[in-house]
Amino acid sequence: MILRDLTRGLEIKKALIRNNVEILGISYDSNNIRDGFLFAAIKGEKTDGHKYIESALKNGAIALLVEDIPFNTPNDISIIQVEDTKFSLAKISANYFEHPTKEITLVGITGTNGKTTITYLLESIWKEMGKNAGVIGTVEYRYSGKKISSPMTTPESLDLMKLFRDMRTSGVECIAMEVSSHALDRKRVSECHFDTAVFTNLTQDHLDYHRTLENYLEAKKKLFSEVLRQSEKGEKFSIINIDDPYGKEIAKDSSGKIIYYSISNRCEGVHVEKASITPEGIWALFNTPWGKIEISSKLFGKHNLYNILAAAAAALSLGASIEAVETGISRVESVPGRLDKVENTYGITILIDYAHTPDALRNVLMAVRPLTPKRLILIFGCGGDRDPIKRPIMGRIGRELSDILIVTSDNPRTERPELIIDEIEKGVHEISSDNKNYFRIPDRRDAIRKGIEIAASGDTVLIAGKGHETYQILGTKRIPFDDKDVTGNILRERTRNA
Repeated sequence: MILRDLTRGLEIKKALIRNNVEILGISYDSNNIRDGFLFAAIKGEKTDGHKYIESALKNGAIALLVEDIPFNTPNDISIIQVEDTKFSLAKISANYFEHPTKEITLVGITGTNGKTTITYLLESIWKEMGKNAGVIGTVEYRYSGKKISSPMTTPESLDLMKLFRDMRTSGVECIAMEVSSHALDRKRVSECHFDTAVFTNLTQDHLDYHRTLENYLEAKKKLFSEVLRQSEKGEKFSIINIDDPYGKEIAKDSSGKIIYYSISNRCEGVHVEKASITPEGIWALFNTPWGKIEISSKLFGKHNLYNILAAAAAALSLGASIEAVETGISRVESVPGRLDKVENTYGITILIDYAHTPDALRNVLMAVRPLTPKRLILIFGCGGDRDPIKRPIMGRIGRELSDILIVTSDNPRTERPELIIDEIEKGVHEISSDNKNYFRIPDRRDAIRKGIEIAASGDTVLIAGKGHETYQILGTKRIPFDDKDVTGNILRERTRNA
């Protein structure tokens, strides 16, 4: 693509563009630059892409997207100076891949918890309608029979636009996409043309990045107040959980038609008329602007009732039939790493869950309690180099809502696991100062082994925090570690040693 066409729509502070420069590719990583590429110098959390301009030029870059014009740039190099390279990268990426989101039905889901499950529910509904559906989210990027491991919930804008174009080329018609607060703050989705945006809830998380809950909220609001507003789709929808304390704040600046969903309020939207939540699943009757809808799901817990409400509201707003919604939701039996069951012959209910925030941990524990005839054994830890404020809160919740608590490591990253556990223990000891039915085991494998060793028939073992993840981050390295696989191996050891 000719550079002048690539920069169409950019607010440029200064441009030094050579005539008829053809750009053969774009990268924000100097290591991936090839001859004829444009290098985008992004200022990130840990490094500044401007430091790698020389490397990019050596690798063949012929154009630079910068905030600060470098010294001693060769005369044959084109330079585009902008105020914000993150936003500008999204713009040129959309131009380069010819705005694929204008050709696709796109639903963005944001909120602290529930995003992944909602994408799976929407995908199932669309498949029931005969649509070719795709998912972009925490577990994986999935479409047309392909599954791509997810390095982050919401990819960088360049990677995202390429993914959208690949999806569209393969025939994808509808995409359910998790939109993280980081992605919104760092403008990764600023050129996405959404049809519908969904707000699930907002509780404490990512305060290592956002610093305050108010900043976290402001990042989430951008999906509705900025990104959806600039979308060039026809009728647009904001699907908002009005039971959440922040739902009204989200709604104030939302674009498009607002559709609320609720369990406890008879809102003008999608709300519960009757519901039964049992260990076997969820049955519910919803009132909607499109008629009554009867839901039967093998998912369980109040938090999943909210997820089902959100998916139903989003699908119905985009024209799904009541029959497709009912059947599509009923076909989702589980979601990877979300109350994922590990089968065994000991009469123990063993569940793997991604719950890694205070609200998610509370919701999951309360959902699991009715499943548990005897003791509820909880194994969890907190991630290193992440929001430390939530650690004692989660310790308090874990001690209060479980019968036996085992605190261990999650992804300690560059922090010492023992220090992370010390902070979790502050909350543990607020509930009980003694160590009866409490274990501190920093090694996660040993902690899981302990939980299974002490479990008896009728007990539930909940292993929380990592869910679908197949690795553990120690220092800066990822080592293979899958809670489900580790649990299976320990069960086999128990059988051999019996």
